[in-house]
Amino acid sequence: MVDYLKTSKVSETMEAAVNQASKKKYDLDQQVGFLLRLASQRHSTIFQKHALENLTPTQFSTLIRLSEMGEISQNHLGRIAAMDVATVKGVVDRLKTKGLVDSRPDQIDKRRAVITLTEKGSALVRDLEVIGKDITQETLSPLTANEQRNLVNLLRKIS
Repeated sequence: MVDYLKTSKVSETMEAAVNQASKKKYDLDQQVGFLLRLASQRHSTIFQKHALENLTPTQFSTLIRLSEMGEISQNHLGRIAAMDVATVKGVVDRLKTKGLVDSRPDQIDKRRAVITLTEKGSALVRDLEVIGKDITQETLSPLTANEQRNLVNLLRKIS
């Protein structure tokens, strides 16, 4: 009978702990979405401090992807730069206005636009690659090298 009481007491204690945990107030400071937004805001502030040509982060990544791929369809560029179809045209148009990219109809499928970097765009990308590393380094500066690697790996995993 004593063993039963001990087991019953342990069970009651565990149940009380579970009930207490479920009654905890929602803590915004522990929510991943909120923390990601704070980190994103910090990164955006750092990005704007270093930005060239008044580029947005989306324009920046578009130029980098275009540099990696060379000549590419506008649709494919949007996919590899993580943009929806509605966004990519506006981004390309703004980059064309800045003289950083050119577009022309595809020779095989005239409905498709093919995008390339201009000389000015290529020169800017070389600077962006250096600045991009500086932006990343400053964004991650509160973390140790190991924490930086872990964060990048975890972000890749949930992306």
